[in-house]
Parts: sequence; structure tokens; C-alpha cells
Amino acid sequence: MAQSTTEITPILTSRDGAVGVITINRPETLNALDIPTVLRLEQALTELEADETVRVIVVTGAGERAFVAGGDIADLDSRQGLAHYLEFAEVIHRCFRRFEECDKPTIAAVNGWALGGGTELLLSLDIRIVADNARFGLPEITLGLFPGAGGTQRILRQMPSCRAREIVFTGEHFTAAEAVAWGLANRAVPKAELMAEALATAQKIAAKSPLILKLLKRTLRHGQDMPLTASLAYEQAMVSLVLDSKDAHEGCRAFLEKRKASFTGR
Repeated sequence: MAQSTTEITPILTSRDGAVGVITINRPETLNALDIPTVLRLEQALTELEADETVRVIVVTGAGERAFVAGGDIADLDSRQGLAHYLEFAEVIHRCFRRFEECDKPTIAAVNGWALGGGTELLLSLDIRIVADNARFGLPEITLGLFPGAGGTQRILRQMPSCRAREIVFTGEHFTAAEAVAWGLANRAVPKAELMAEALATAQKIAAKSPLILKLLKRTLRHGQDMPLTASLAYEQAMVSLVLDSKDAHEGCRAFLEKRKASFTGR
């Protein structure tokens, strides 16, 4: 009799109250990203973003060793330029941009190696909480490649140019402490405390108005690509729009009445 096998689901989703958790679940490959995994990752994001009861999304990796240790090198070696551009590159760029443009706050809980695509995914998320033994890097140059999932562009916008260039030119790994010091992560915590810290941060944000968070994220995201004069005018318009919401007035009244605000997203 043939022995049955169970297909491993590459992406898992779970809930912790108003927090949705996405787990990249390929520990046997250190959670390496291939096309099926990236497509499932994008699908999970779409479902959690559409769920009105989810207010914050946490992304982490399965297993003890890796958040995402990069792409599938054998798969990359099998590719030629045009096919790669139209297939893998198209999919991963769209997926990471979807995370970047998500109207709900996102949090990375980095539980181990975050190399190549792992660091590039990190750069697409809003808040980054990392295990103190996590390691980061964009080592593609050592393979005769360079980062191709947005890493070359996002890292330049998130840290000093000279440091970013050293990271991509050398391909060397860097530590959790260095990621925090360079502004690529919010804080490093003992690995045993990682998910508790990420979920506590997520719950703190989830207590805020989902509507105001949505408009705030759009203000931050679009404003950073504008000249200062234009971005200040944009902020002025957006915060004025906020005052048409019930949540803004609920927050003000709760403060005046010395009670906890009850935000409904309206």
C-alpha cells in the first residue's frame, strides 16, 4: 500500500483578537521564497486586509532558524532574463508592494535569518521587531546577482546612502543590534519573547481607530514621495478629512469625559 503524504501549506494564517498573523511555513528550506509561496503570501494578505475585524497584520517565519532566508537559488539558476522579469520578479515586486501599500499597519516578527528576500520583505513592512540573534543581509552580489525584490531602492530610502551601498556591494551579513542602530528595525528582544512583544505591539495599535490608521498610513506613504511643501499641504487636507469621522470626535469626547475611547472605524 502506498504511503500517504501530507502537502505542507507554505503560508499559514491565524488570529489573535484583532491581529492577523501570517507565518511563512517552509522551515525545511529556511522559508525560502518561490513563486507558489509568494502567491500564497499575497493571497493571505488580501484576505486579512479585506477582513474588517483584523486591524493589524504580523508576519513571521516558521521554525527556529529563519524568517526568510532568501529565494530558491536553484530556481534562480534555472531562469533567463525575460522569463524571470515576467514571472518571479513580477510576482514578488507586486506582493511586496502590496504589503507596503496595505492600509492596515504591518509588523515583522523576525525570528531568525532574514537574508535576500527576507530583508527585502522586512523593508516593506511598517514596524520591525527582531530576535536578538537574527541576522540580516542582501548577499546577492556574492552569487553574481543583486537584490531584485525592491531591496536596492527601499534600503536607500531607509538608511544613509553610504551604509546602504556598503551592504549591497559587500553582501555581508549584519546583526540585529546593527539593524536597530541603523534604523532598519525598531528593537531587538530575546527570541523567546519575540512573538509576545510583536503581538503586544500589534494589540496596542489595534486599539486605535482603524479608519484613522488607514488615513494616517496613506498620509505617511504618499507624503514621503512628495517635496516637503506638497506633503505638508497633503497632510493638512488629510487631517481635515479625519475630522469628518465619528472616531475623531469619539476620541476627543472620551478624553474630555475621562474614559476609554470606543473606536468603530467610522
